Amino acid sequence: MTTLALDDHLCFALYSASRAMTAAYRPLLAELGLTYPQYLALLVLREEGRVSVGHLGERLQLDSGTLSPLLKRMEAGGIVRRERSTDDERQVEVTLTAAGRRTAAKAECIPEKLFPATGLTVTQAVDLREAIHTLTQTLVHNNGKDSQ
Repeated sequence: MTTLALDDHLCFALYSASRAMTAAYRPLLAELGLTYPQYLALLVLREEGRVSVGHLGERLQLDSGTLSPLLKRMEAGGIVRRERSTDDERQVEVTLTAAGRRTAAKAECIPEKLFPATGLTVTQAVDLREAIHTLTQTLVHNNGKDSQ
């Protein structure tokens, strides 16, 4: 069996790309007072409106230990409001405030501003995104299965 160098590992290439992408977003998000995970939460809430904390965690692939402090900071910043569900008191729902909706509107231009930094054509970006989605779905599907 051949031992792969670090730079030849797919996992390291994905990890490095993820870190570089997050770093590219950082200055644009700093102007809005957001971190990258907060930006992702903002996108979900802008798309879907009021959602349960559990649903938001599923969409962002974050556990409650990570999501709760993130939402607490967003709530303290006036971007979101958390309230007990009127249908089920056990559930907490999250929604954007008016300030959060204004922040989301300002954030709409971020992907367009960032895209040139990728050096990709639109077709390359779409193909790459689809390949990453396929990889993610395959890994999730195969998680826990014997790889032999």
